[in-house]
Amino acid sequence: MRTTLKKEEKVLLITRQHWIRLVIPIFVWMIAATLLIWLADTTGFIITLVLAIYPLYEYLNYRSNLWCVTNMRVVDESGFFSRYSKESPLDKINNVEYDQSIWGRLFGFGDVDIQTAAEMGETTYELIHDPKLLKDTITHAQEEYKRAQISNQASELAKAIAANNQSFAPSQQMIADELHKLFNLLQKGAITQEEYLAQKNKLLRS
Repeated sequence: MRTTLKKEEKVLLITRQHWIRLVIPIFVWMIAATLLIWLADTTGFIITLVLAIYPLYEYLNYRSNLWCVTNMRVVDESGFFSRYSKESPLDKINNVEYDQSIWGRLFGFGDVDIQTAAEMGETTYELIHDPKLLKDTITHAQEEYKRAQISNQASELAKAIAANNQSFAPSQQMIADELHKLFNLLQKGAITQEEYLAQKNKLLRS
């Protein structure tokens, strides 16, 4: 991957298109090899060389075309000679879907649709190897990202309460403890995010 990772960013998955994308280039290469045998002269060599450039070009593009899921974003890179790169932050992704035909289920390829914020639109990745794995990895990364954000907010709130009073009165200590308890309940799924926010605001107003 050419994209430089950010601080504390970790790679969760790197995937590419399915090998079926190389079927036609391989077929062309086989034709080139056959022509080289039949036309064992200068003309045959030139024809074979020209035909061999296409599968080589497609293979290099295949190796350079990848999707990387990290704990912060989804990176789309492509191109060996020309370069293309697109990033979708996890908090901007609204929905992820995958679609597989009968042949796709048999051979393990399919399409993945990623719907992002309105200004970024929708992107379809075609012929992805194991599309379900890509979809599930993005969904799981989003959930972990949201948990980390809520955890950081709870910690910052506790620090802010402590900073308001250096003596840190017992009532303030109780509020901080209750905030952490609420966050733990949210992580366990015992309360919804809406219930968490409502209780948090109630504590802060007390």
